[in-house]
Amino acid sequence: MPDRAKSSAAKSDIVIAGAGYVGLTVAVAIAEAAPGLSVRVVDAAPEGVWTKDERASALSAAAVRMLSRLGVWQEVESESQPITEMIVTDSRTSDPVRPVFLTFAGDARPGEPFAHMAPNTALIRALRKRAEALGVAIDMGTPVSGISLEEPAATVSLADGRTIEARLLVACDGRKSKLREWAGIGTVSWDYGQSGIVATVRHERPHNGLAQEHFLPSGPFAVLPLPDNRASLVWTEPTRAAERLMAADDLIFEAELEQRFGHKLGPLRLEGGRRAYPLNLIIARDFVRPRLALAGDAAHGIHPIAGQGLNLGLKDAAALAETVVEAARLGLDIGALDVLERYQRWRRFDTLSMGATTDVLNRLFSNDNALLRTVRDFGLSLVDRAPPLKSYFIDQAAGFGRGARPRLLEGEAI
Repeated sequence: MPDRAKSSAAKSDIVIAGAGYVGLTVAVAIAEAAPGLSVRVVDAAPEGVWTKDERASALSAAAVRMLSRLGVWQEVESESQPITEMIVTDSRTSDPVRPVFLTFAGDARPGEPFAHMAPNTALIRALRKRAEALGVAIDMGTPVSGISLEEPAATVSLADGRTIEARLLVACDGRKSKLREWAGIGTVSWDYGQSGIVATVRHERPHNGLAQEHFLPSGPFAVLPLPDNRASLVWTEPTRAAERLMAADDLIFEAELEQRFGHKLGPLRLEGGRRAYPLNLIIARDFVRPRLALAGDAAHGIHPIAGQGLNLGLKDAAALAETVVEAARLGLDIGALDVLERYQRWRRFDTLSMGATTDVLNRLFSNDNALLRTVRDFGLSLVDRAPPLKSYFIDQAAGFGRGARPRLLEGEAI
């Protein structure tokens, strides 16, 4: 007898669990390139929750190329801030002078900044608008309560009692991914004993697009420019110190902040709230199963020291979309393991490399060891004096690293 639950289930070619940046980008990229494929996005968060996100994110030049091709960047650009220059310092918090060991010009290519800072709300709003224009169904406030990956289709059970059958299920549901757990995919992970404090400040003098990365003994302190004399801060501290700072009143918090930020841009004041989140490294042992692909934080989470977390997720979106669209054009089964393994091969090495790089950088710079300080400062100065090395690091930051890249990251259509 036929399975009555399956026979009454709704059907969709692709179901994406997670309506964040990565999930929506996957949806937009597939829907634009293959309008014959039906795409549905489901998310446990209630409608409108994304409008309360006061953070901003760094978007590499390659990510901007992709978003431009998808018709999304045009909605975000006016609210974004190009990074025109970046400096790197290495000092103690109490040092009266912070010598600059490394500088980067802001262009990856002539007239193309290697990164932009964009408000999270603007990015999600633009992705939502584009997805809906392309006919993507979006269900907010709809948690996934269970999945089955038994052939011939993935079955997605929703908390409201509905069931959806999909040829492909994409998990974009974060570092603590339930779909990854239900699929039996393990992870490699460890905790850094650090927390990242995120806040926005307004300052008196213009920053002129300058980004700063101060390596302090407690961890990196990044100052990232935003429009209108504002800056986004990513401030790393040992977890106990971060908890004390988060519990402090605004006066104490701002005094500690000013000691690290410095006085070059004049008086500071907090704008909006402050948030802290634990820092860890987590990488899924597999990115795919039959009928299932992990993308974004569900597949990997890295230290924010290089500002590449979101960009890694957008690379996943570009690679997965190209894999799925090309398979569909060839008449292949888009959820078959041999198809999805192409996506896994494409993304695994880059993910492991970036995870290892950020891990080493954090361990090298988040300490006050005199010998390590001498070695790392010499290394930074060496890079600063070697144009080929600087060009290599700029290309990495811009998302133009070596190896085959998805066409969307080159600004080309799938």
